[in-house]
Amino acid sequence: MANLIRSAKSGSDWTQNDLKSYNIRVLYQNAATFFETPNLPAPTVDDQILLVQDRNETRNIEVYTLLRTLDLAMAIAPMEESAVDDFAVNLFRVLSYTGIGRVARTRKDIPLFICGELRHAKTDVCILDDSDILLLVQEDKRYLDSTEPVPQLIAEAIAAFYTNNLTRTETLGQAPIDNRVFPGITMKGTSPTFFKIPVTAPLVEAVQLGQYPPEETIVYAHLPDIPRPSHRYSEGMKPLDNRRVILSCFEAFKKFI
Repeated sequence: MANLIRSAKSGSDWTQNDLKSYNIRVLYQNAATFFETPNLPAPTVDDQILLVQDRNETRNIEVYTLLRTLDLAMAIAPMEESAVDDFAVNLFRVLSYTGIGRVARTRKDIPLFICGELRHAKTDVCILDDSDILLLVQEDKRYLDSTEPVPQLIAEAIAAFYTNNLTRTETLGQAPIDNRVFPGITMKGTSPTFFKIPVTAPLVEAVQLGQYPPEETIVYAHLPDIPRPSHRYSEGMKPLDNRRVILSCFEAFKKFI
C-alpha cells in the first residue's frame, strides 16, 4: 500500500483508495462495543416523536417539523439535492445535540492540506462550539454521482483536526493537541451509520506530505440493529420501531461529542 499513488485532491474526491493510501481501515462493531454500554439509553425526546408516524397527527410544531423534514429527506426530487441536511439539523435540535454553546452548520468549508497543496473538505452538516468542530455529517450522495461517503467523512475529520489546532495556536494561544477522536455520521436518506474517527498529528502530517503512515488508523463504525435490516434504506426512520432504535443510538452517541 505504501506504493499507491497519492495526489492532492479535495475531500469530496476521496475514495477507498485514499484510505488505503494513508493506512486507514474501517471496522464495524456491535452496539455494546461501539457505544461502550451494554444497553442503549432511551431517547430523551418528546414522546410524540416516538409515537406519531404521520406528521399530520401532531399539533406540536417541533415534532411536525422533524417529521416533515424526515419525509422530505426520504423523497429525493430528480436533479436536486435531498433534504437530508435539513432533517439532520432538526434532528440535532430535538435531541439536544445543539443549544447554548453549540450550533449546527451546513456546507462548512474546511481547508485540507494534502500532498503539499491546499484543497478543501466540505461537510454537509457539522456541529460547532465557540472554537472547535465537534461532529461531522456526510450524506451518501450516490444517487447523484459515484462519490463514497465514508472516505469523504474521514477526509473531513482530518481537515477538522488541522483547523481546530490552527484555532488553538493562532487564536486561543493554546498548545495543539496530538490526537482526537471525531464523531461522524453518514446518512443515506434518514438511515445513519455512526463513526468514531481517530485523527493524530502523524496522520495529518502524512496526508500533508503525501506519505504512507507506518501506523494503521482504525476507524470504528456501527450500523443500527433495526428490525428489518434488508429494508434499512427504504424505511429509514419512518417506521416507529426503526425510529426508536436509531434515536437510542443517537442518544448513546452524545457522549463522544
